[in-house]
Amino acid sequence: MRIKSQKDFVSGLVFIAIGVTFAIGATNYSIGTSARMGPGYFPLMLGIVLAIIGAVVSFRALVVETPDGDPIGTWAWKPLLLIIVANFLFGILLGGIPSLDIPAMGLIAAIIVLTIVAAMGGHEFKWSEVLILSVVLAVGSWAVFVKGLGLTFQVWPSFLGN
Repeated sequence: MRIKSQKDFVSGLVFIAIGVTFAIGATNYSIGTSARMGPGYFPLMLGIVLAIIGAVVSFRALVVETPDGDPIGTWAWKPLLLIIVANFLFGILLGGIPSLDIPAMGLIAAIIVLTIVAAMGGHEFKWSEVLILSVVLAVGSWAVFVKGLGLTFQVWPSFLGN
């Protein structure tokens, strides 16, 4: 059988792999029943549904000819690496690394840096737009998580006070 859409076929396989991984990981927790769900119930169901969606997408890639079914191109290394680095920086800036004497810089700085570094992976990077977006995301996150939900995050760097 010939693959008619390589992109869809590979994305379906990725969905299956992630779904099966989540489902297997969920078995380490108590699953419970539909009436009394345990902590592993939702990840198990999510993994199963994701694997089923992946199977459907992969099957359709074998059966249905699509206009965008071109072969898979080269990997976009720059966006991939910048998004991974942005997430690492977010974690480091939010919590710091005490063993390396790197202080926590707080929620606002972490979100601003995350947004700027991740945006550098895109094709169009405009400082003005990215700075506005990062400030809106930082203020919105502070409003939702700190003020709205009452979570205790360090908001500002310790040398500025909280």
